[in-house]
Amino acid sequence: MNNIEQNIQDVRNHITLAAQKCGRIPEQITLLAVSKTKPAGDIAKAIAAGQREFGENYVQEGVEKIQHFSNRNDLVWHFIGPLQSNKSRLVAENFDWCHTIDREKIAQRLSEQRPENMAPLNVLIQINISGEESKSGILLEDLTELAARINALPNLVLRGLMAIPAPESNPERQVAVFRLMEQAFLDLKTHYPQIDTLSMGMTDDMEAAITCGSTLVRIGTAIFGAR
Repeated sequence: MNNIEQNIQDVRNHITLAAQKCGRIPEQITLLAVSKTKPAGDIAKAIAAGQREFGENYVQEGVEKIQHFSNRNDLVWHFIGPLQSNKSRLVAENFDWCHTIDREKIAQRLSEQRPENMAPLNVLIQINISGEESKSGILLEDLTELAARINALPNLVLRGLMAIPAPESNPERQVAVFRLMEQAFLDLKTHYPQIDTLSMGMTDDMEAAITCGSTLVRIGTAIFGAR
């Protein structure tokens, strides 16, 4: 039995310490609880502990949970998994955020499919920062063009960048990779004033990510236990 409430408290303390260590304000860092494959009961416990932002990797499962908690209008749902074109409508109609945009076609579909009565969908461009063949995301040199195209779409708001670096246990090497993301994020901000979100850092590399300016850490295991 993992104590979700205690785990959330521990993670929040960890975020605070990591932020203070590098002279940042802890409140500038959002904790995204990654609830994929976890039952609604676990999410309910997290909500009871004050958690409001949740990340889902699988469209269908995420939509079911969003519907389950539809009586709560204070929750924010992030889609953080790879998105296939045939599932884009479900994301456009149900989620508040999509972190994994890596091609214009998907962005166009999300914009077209976003219902008129909903606020624009907040989107992040996924960067394949470690250049891994198997990972989704674009290379940094393609960012300028994709950002311009997404920024022109009416029902999306480009809010920033997201990355899932290759697993790396050495904290110095973690920082080296995250610094590249931080620089790209700061460059993008100079062109688009609404850019405010740098989604990077998970249970094992959260501290390095916070050191490098992450504004949102995606934590699953440390909150809900191993899958």
